[in-house]
Amino acid sequence: MDKFQEFIGSSSFDSRLAPYDIIGSIAHVKMLVHSGIISGAEGKKIVNGLESILKDIKKGNKISVAEDIHYSVEKELIKRIGSVGGKMHTARSRNDQVALDLRLYLKDEAAGIIELIENVQISILNQAQANIKFVMPGYTHLQPAQPVLFSHYLLSYAWMFERDKSRINNCQERVNILPLGSAALAGTSFPIDRKYTAKLLGFKEVSENSIDAVSDRDFAIEFISVLSIIAVHLSRLAEELVIFSSVEFDFWELSDKFTSGSSIMPQKKNPDSAEIIRGKTGRIFGDLFAILTIMKGLPLSYNRDMQEDKPPLFDAVDTTRINLEIMAEIISTLKIKSEQMKKSNEKGFLGATEIADYLAKCGVPFRQAHEIVKQMVLFCQTKGKTLKDLSIEEYKSFSKYFNIGIYDKILPKKIINEKKSYGGTSRDSVSLQIEKLKKLVKK
Repeated sequence: MDKFQEFIGSSSFDSRLAPYDIIGSIAHVKMLVHSGIISGAEGKKIVNGLESILKDIKKGNKISVAEDIHYSVEKELIKRIGSVGGKMHTARSRNDQVALDLRLYLKDEAAGIIELIENVQISILNQAQANIKFVMPGYTHLQPAQPVLFSHYLLSYAWMFERDKSRINNCQERVNILPLGSAALAGTSFPIDRKYTAKLLGFKEVSENSIDAVSDRDFAIEFISVLSIIAVHLSRLAEELVIFSSVEFDFWELSDKFTSGSSIMPQKKNPDSAEIIRGKTGRIFGDLFAILTIMKGLPLSYNRDMQEDKPPLFDAVDTTRINLEIMAEIISTLKIKSEQMKKSNEKGFLGATEIADYLAKCGVPFRQAHEIVKQMVLFCQTKGKTLKDLSIEEYKSFSKYFNIGIYDKILPKKIINEKKSYGGTSRDSVSLQIEKLKKLVKK
């Protein structure tokens, strides 16, 4: 292949579409026979040839090399069964053919990515169940806010991933539309039966406009967009794995399998796996911007620019898959340090909101209660005390409503158990979350 042919070709990256190209071609040939466009004998010969090529590809055997995977399959077919193989291309174009291949590819990948997401969710659920009694500081602005169950904190990511699954399924409604039969852009004069082809290939609908069908890559853009949101969630989780495994927090420890040492500092245990997941987020974002840029100024209908849709799509899928695979293992092997969490619960005045709520329940307007507790915290800071260190006399100096029961109110486990609102951090609420997620993941 000369330099120009190599330049305009796509065989270097579209070979992964070979199985889908063949599956689509088999369905197309069966439709041609069904519609009386080619004979049954011709159709059988072509289908047998295509099936033999598919079998060889699955074994890893090479087939004929051509400009793209579509020509490669056709060239190999003609080599195996003769000129009758050329009838396979009747009533279609590479334009609707490649659109079909991409949709078939994404239908498969969607199912695979959902399975990988559920593996991460299972790892989260296992950790949440095993460590449901542990309490950690919850943060806003990365400042200590209120105590929460570790399980409640971790399950928040399981719900993010549940939304990701929903987005993938929703995106599949746009993927699950058959473009084949649109030909180059105007349809075909052959008496094809597109609904028959759709049924063979498991598509719910057929495209309504042949021009739109061959020039549409919205489904690929949307899919990478969904993968970008998954990347955001993985990156946020990776960030917290890095932060809270540091010696300053030390809430958990990553398995040695997912860390590395320093080339110069022997004491280091770096959370490289989490950092790489965080870093690969930018790569997936880049894939999204690449395909958006490719499509942004194209006139109707098909343009060769669209050949470049595949590298960013394939890269985003591959990167998402490995990120999910690694994250599931990181979470499942995470060692939780409950004692360190417990010590951190004593910092940051985590009971302040409960004291304000206590005063509000005694009839003090909440804004006034908020100010009283703010002054108490300032007092503690000047005296080097915590809220539990204050004497009852000191409490009463701020409000007459305080009594000895206030000390019980600010215990982390007591605070946790009081958060009984639906979706809250009480143990009962968290247990309910776990049971609900189990059913969703099982589905």
